[in-house]
Amino acid sequence: MAIQWFPGHMHLTRKAIAERIKDIDVVIEVLDARLPGSSANPLLAELTGHKPTVKVLNKQDVADPERTAAWLDWYNAQPGTRAVPLDASEPAPARRLIEACHFLAPGRGGMAKPMRVLICGVPNVGKSTLINTLTDKRQAKTGDEAGITKLEQRITLADDFYLWDTPGMLWPRISVPESGYNLAASGAVGRNAYDEELVALELLRTLQRHYVPLLEARYKLGLPADEVAAMPDDVLLEAIGRKRGAMMGGGRVNLQKAAELVITDFRTAILGRISLETPEEFEAWRAAGQAQDAERLAKKAARAQARGKGASAQPRRRVIDAASSGRKNGVPAGAVAVTIKVRPTATVIAP
Repeated sequence: MAIQWFPGHMHLTRKAIAERIKDIDVVIEVLDARLPGSSANPLLAELTGHKPTVKVLNKQDVADPERTAAWLDWYNAQPGTRAVPLDASEPAPARRLIEACHFLAPGRGGMAKPMRVLICGVPNVGKSTLINTLTDKRQAKTGDEAGITKLEQRITLADDFYLWDTPGMLWPRISVPESGYNLAASGAVGRNAYDEELVALELLRTLQRHYVPLLEARYKLGLPADEVAAMPDDVLLEAIGRKRGAMMGGGRVNLQKAAELVITDFRTAILGRISLETPEEFEAWRAAGQAQDAERLAKKAARAQARGKGASAQPRRRVIDAASSGRKNGVPAGAVAVTIKVRPTATVIAP
C-alpha cells in the first residue's frame, strides 16, 4: 500500500514558497534525524534548488548517533549545503543555525543587506519548536501531530536577520514506499492517510533487522535475539500485544491497539535511540522508486500512443445502395451505387 498525503493547504504552501524563494538568501530545511532521507522533500529541492541550504537533523537526541554521523557526512559532501544536528528544545546549539546561514551567504548582513531565510520541513518535524527556541518566545504553534502550522509568517530574529516560516509540506506523490512508511511512523502524515497496523509491521521489520536488543528491553519477550529477528512481523506484533495487555474478548489480541502502542513507543523514543535508514539504504530505495516511476510513465506513454493509432487507423465508410426502391441513408433511389472512403469531416455523395 502506497502512502500519500497532500491536502489542499500544502498546495498553497508550494505556491507561497515558489513566490517567496526569489527574495531568499538561505533555505533551512528541518529534517527528522531518525529518517533524514525520507524527510527531505524532493519538491522543496525542486523549488529552492539554486539556493544555499542548511540541513537541520532535528531530534538527534532520539536518533541513532552512529547513523546520524553518517548522514551528516553525506549531506555535508553536497555542494552549497551545511548539515547541523540539533535537539530543537535546547537553545545553545540552535544558535549555530545563524552562523551556518552567514557561512553560506557571507555577503548578507547589516541593515543594508539583511539576511533573509526561509525555513521549511515536512509536518511534525519539530520546526515550530525550533523557531520558538531561536526567538526565545512562543512565535509558532506546536503539537504532536501533522499540520499544526497553516500560514506563512515572518519572524525577526535580529535587526538584520529575517526568518519566514512555512507550513509543513509533503509532496504530491511519494514514489519511495519505504519513505511513506517511515514518514507515517514519525507522525509526518495525517492519520487518515495510512493504516496503523501496516505501518507498525513495517516498523517492526526495521527493528528486527537492526534493533532487536531494544525490542527485548522494551517488551520483555523472553526469547533469544535470533528468534525475535526471525519471527514473522504479524506474529511479533501479536506477541507484543499480549505482553502490553492489548487484548479483546476471547483471549484475542487487539492488533490495532498493539500497532498504536508500537508506533507511540517509537515516536516518544521509549524504545530507545533509533534511526530507520542509512544513506546507502535510502539511495537504494530512491533508485528503485525512480526505476518504477520510469517504467510506469513508459507504459502510460505506450497506452496513449496505442489509443492514438487505433483512433486514426480506420477511416469511416459509407455505402449507398442503388437497388433500393426508396431512400437509404438519405440518398434517392436510382443513384449509382458506390463505396467511398471519406475523412471524418467530409461527406461525399455521387449523383
